[in-house]
Amino acid sequence: MTLDRRAELGEFLRSRRARLRPEEVGLIDHGARRRVPGLRREELALLAGVSVDHYVRLEQGRTLHFSESVLDAVARALRLNPIERDHLYRLARPWSGEEPASAQQVRPGLKRLVDAATDVPAYVVGRGTNILAWNRLAAALTTDFGALPPAERNKARLVFLDEGMRELYEDWPAKAADVVAYLRLDAARNPGDPGIATLIDDLHRASPEFRALWEQHELKDKTHGRYVYLHPVVGRIDLGFETLRLPDAPDQALIAYTVEPGSPSETALRLLADWAADVAFVPSCPTVAQRRDAQS
Repeated sequence: MTLDRRAELGEFLRSRRARLRPEEVGLIDHGARRRVPGLRREELALLAGVSVDHYVRLEQGRTLHFSESVLDAVARALRLNPIERDHLYRLARPWSGEEPASAQQVRPGLKRLVDAATDVPAYVVGRGTNILAWNRLAAALTTDFGALPPAERNKARLVFLDEGMRELYEDWPAKAADVVAYLRLDAARNPGDPGIATLIDDLHRASPEFRALWEQHELKDKTHGRYVYLHPVVGRIDLGFETLRLPDAPDQALIAYTVEPGSPSETALRLLADWAADVAFVPSCPTVAQRRDAQS
């Protein structure tokens, strides 16, 4: 599913119109039956201070040469947050057409940094939620990434296609929604990436939950937050996470988890680290021979 930016732009704007009600934006609703949820195109154009024809051309994607003032006005009228506003700009402007490199490499120094974080789970995620590097504790918490074929070493695939993930997260629906919102944002950032297009196609075919979430057009960057894990070995672990993006490789991010000092989760994480020390995990970025042995 290569991202059709014109279609994506129209669907995104319609989804944002649908979530606004006339009374919320100071318009009088005279009680007439509305054929569509939310604001009509004419109402949105009025709020934005642009002609109806101009707004319709934007929503229909007839051209991708709209001025900054028009996009700003539409963003304000739709009450877009900063991430949504950037998304609108990205979709409504011409794209260079350049495709990203086919493979991503993790710098040796970053890999050593991940390995050195022995007390916290840490991993590096790249384009399309690909897991590029991880430490032993991240493998113990989630799955043995090194034992998976490279194509399956992907966060979105695991969350939607691995049944174990549904039991691992205390609130799997929230985790699934976050993954889809991030993947949609990443797809817009990398519209020519064939790997992301293949991933979205595969998940559309295989997961009704993914299809339903994808149609909502939600957007969310991965910055910080928390998830509760129900680990089969050590039980419940409440973990916060922080995301550190690389200045010279913005499509790679280091994700590190933390626990509250003195909490039951700190004890559980310490137990998990002890257990991981006794379990043979395939190392991060394994050799071909190691991958073959793990799969045999």
